[in-house]
Amino acid sequence: MAQVILKPGESQDSLLRRFRKKVTRERILSDVKKKRFFVKKSEERRRALRKAVRKQKQRMGRERRSRY
Repeated sequence: MAQVILKPGESQDSLLRRFRKKVTRERILSDVKKKRFFVKKSEERRRALRKAVRKQKQRMGRERRSRY
């Protein structure tokens, strides 16, 4: 869990800003969103495969563009 301690002379706004940054860096919200619903193992594998294919296509497109 992300924990932020109030520094002397620090405003509540800056404390909240630091907390939000820490939460996003630790990817807490994205993990919570992923675990919100149960996903079968087969569905996880299917999603991972689709993600890998999409990444590979993007790399190929970048390589083709950089050649010219």
